[in-house]
Amino acid sequence: MAQMNMLQAINEALSSEMEADPKMLVFGEDVGHFGGVFRATSGLQEKFGHDRCFNTPLTEQGIAGFANGLASNGMTAVAEIQFADYIFPAIDQIVNESAKFRYRSGDQFDVGGLTFRTPYGGGIAGGHYHSQSPEAYFTQTPGLKVVIPRNPEQAKGLLIASIRDKNPVIFFEPKRLYRASVGDVRDGELDIELGKAEVIRKGTDITLLGWGAQMEILEHAADMAAKKGISCEVIDLRTLSPWDADTVATSVKKTGRLLINHEAPLTGGFAGEIAATIQEQCFLYLESPIARVCGLDTPYPLIHEKEYMPDALKTFEAITASVNF
Repeated sequence: MAQMNMLQAINEALSSEMEADPKMLVFGEDVGHFGGVFRATSGLQEKFGHDRCFNTPLTEQGIAGFANGLASNGMTAVAEIQFADYIFPAIDQIVNESAKFRYRSGDQFDVGGLTFRTPYGGGIAGGHYHSQSPEAYFTQTPGLKVVIPRNPEQAKGLLIASIRDKNPVIFFEPKRLYRASVGDVRDGELDIELGKAEVIRKGTDITLLGWGAQMEILEHAADMAAKKGISCEVIDLRTLSPWDADTVATSVKKTGRLLINHEAPLTGGFAGEIAATIQEQCFLYLESPIARVCGLDTPYPLIHEKEYMPDALKTFEAITASVNF
């Protein structure tokens, strides 16, 4: 075990995979000598050389297109989009090329060695161009996997799994946890299976479901609820596409209630897809309507960031409303 923050865990995952795979390249805006705007790639250029870790021009569509070309020729391409808010210029390359490469070639070609890393979410006073949570846009795209870690050990294991996966993966990193989340990380090989949720706290009265930085919020809300005699089961989804409906449904059939928390806006957020699926599978087990505690349907506000965030108090209030329904 080693104590490290999430940035250090991500850096260790990248370094270990570059050592293991000579075909792996890391590239993006300022990722070289500068080490990325958050320093996640710090030291990689010095260790592996300019040919394997290098800066790109400021063109997200170009980064994604270049990554597709590399991966289609058998390279392991790990591309950084500097902020998730900047991924939209690349959406054509990602959605229409990366995701469909294998399908449209009849399985003759693929870009399975492709991973897009990008920091997402608020909590750092970044304003509306540096705080968005666009994960739901990509969950509707067959051919892509979407992964979000909650802590350093998960970040290391899930990133290694994403890089090794034979499908293109978008790996969203909760930037407000980069240095705030510190914990034990196992040494050496750490490969966590994609597509599997994790029950991180057992409970009997209500299931709380989230991912990324919101898991800390859910655990705080569960502690608040416990003081009122409410037992919360807490689940980290980890992979949003494909998502682990079986684990969530098993929990909801036990507790009879479900609350989903995410930072993205309510309308069109991934919580809606989860709620629809779970009510189909668990309708006769539900004791109250499925609750969603999410961001507001507004552009991400700077001075009203606190009001925007789906925090522990909002979550606790929704828990008590669900249990008392």
